[in-house]
Amino acid sequence: MQPYMRIIRTMFDRCFYFNINALTRVVNKKWAKAFEVFDLSPAHGYMLRVVLSMPGISQKELGAELKLEKSTITRFVDALQKKGLVRRKRLTGIDGREQNIFPTKKAKKLHTSLEDLGETLYQEMVSSLGKEQLTMLVNQFRESAREIK
Repeated sequence: MQPYMRIIRTMFDRCFYFNINALTRVVNKKWAKAFEVFDLSPAHGYMLRVVLSMPGISQKELGAELKLEKSTITRFVDALQKKGLVRRKRLTGIDGREQNIFPTKKAKKLHTSLEDLGETLYQEMVSSLGKEQLTMLVNQFRESAREIK
């Protein structure tokens, strides 16, 4: 092996950024194809699943649950609202500016199918990686995200 190839191999073998992005590209492609049937991106699909599971969730709570910034939450909710899948409603409470998000009837009709898709994707990952390894990886990713901040 040429010396420069050893350097490159070592660089990529040790590079968290490169390897996590390589995995992300594979997973994004698989999830994007799966959510096409709903005309949703995976991110929008997961947001809708949260709203369906927690009707009336505040945008702030939604951001905390999905680990997304306020501006991203606003943009995603706007997109789901344009598709007729969610509606915003201001509830009386501590912060009168806070809006709560509710699923529409159209979204409620998709609930079971979205949950089934989530289960199918989970089972595909279990089949590929094994339940124990998948659980370990997910836990490591979640913990690493907290620690790296």
